[in-house]
Amino acid sequence: MLSIQRANAVPSVQGAVSGAMNLMQSAPPTWQSALLSNIVIFVLGSPILLSVIIIIITNIHMLLVIYNSWMAVISSKGVGFNGQDFLRRYKGKKILFVGDSLSLNQWQSLTCMLHASVPQSKFTISRQDDLSTFTLPDYDISVKLDRNAFLVDIVKEKIGRVLKLDSIKNGDAWKGYDMLIFNTWHWWLHKGSKQPWDYIEEGNNIQKDMDRLVAFRKGLTTWSKWVDSSVNPSITKVFFQGISPTHYNGQEWNEGKSATCKGQTQPIKGSTYPAGPPQAAAIVKEVLSKMSTPVRLLDVTTLSQLRKDGHPSVYGLDGKKGNDCSHWCLAGVPDTWNEILYAILVTDARNEAQEN
Repeated sequence: MLSIQRANAVPSVQGAVSGAMNLMQSAPPTWQSALLSNIVIFVLGSPILLSVIIIIITNIHMLLVIYNSWMAVISSKGVGFNGQDFLRRYKGKKILFVGDSLSLNQWQSLTCMLHASVPQSKFTISRQDDLSTFTLPDYDISVKLDRNAFLVDIVKEKIGRVLKLDSIKNGDAWKGYDMLIFNTWHWWLHKGSKQPWDYIEEGNNIQKDMDRLVAFRKGLTTWSKWVDSSVNPSITKVFFQGISPTHYNGQEWNEGKSATCKGQTQPIKGSTYPAGPPQAAAIVKEVLSKMSTPVRLLDVTTLSQLRKDGHPSVYGLDGKKGNDCSHWCLAGVPDTWNEILYAILVTDARNEAQEN
């Protein structure tokens, strides 16, 4: 049938071209008509090109069907971040980020991405103590950030500031949300003047310091027990942001110890990081695997390790006096974290619909 259509199309197309030539020849000459005449002569003088044009014309409907089908598939797979769809899904919902300045990075990114999707909508943004709140009243949605670097408690006592590895009274403020996105690690390694505690306490044991990875595992285990005992997974979705890497040591990506993120303009090539993942990433996966409540890991470590070019560096808060290779530029890497978050939400919703 297709060959018959093509055979019948040849004289039809040739007749149309011949008619166009007659029309142009009868009209007053212009540079446009001269150009068109040359194009038509070239097409008629090239059998291969003419055949291609005929095939496209006779199958244009089929090509449109294929194109629309592919676009439908792409749309159904939720490829890319769709802020308006996100807002429709979470209209009337409350979202809370809990963590350190890397949580701030992701929170800022998500609020910008959502507002950019509905730029005409009014929004509010405020901060009270450690709680920042962004709202879009038209969608009755709030996206909040609770600054909490360790998740477990730091309490001021007579001896000083005590990091309590088995206490998480802060958790009372995290209840009643539809989505929780947790993060901690960045501050566990800080020492000296940047260390925000004086002692570590576990049970009745108080000490001046301990192995930081051991402390991190204990603190994260306390958080996991709080989630298991305090969160209803049928109401609240729980995520853990994963470990965000730094780029202060060029040896990690085979560029020499003195190299940092400063002056970097290209990401690391390939899909693996020469130094491998940080030890903390394995601890996160270990703790999450033992939980009874489903917690989705935003496994952002490797993809972020490849972006040695994505930090503020000397353009951060401290300017040229500092070199910030911990946090991320916006727009930038945290946008990808939120794309992953959105992809998980869409996929989970689709799977739940199929199960029901």
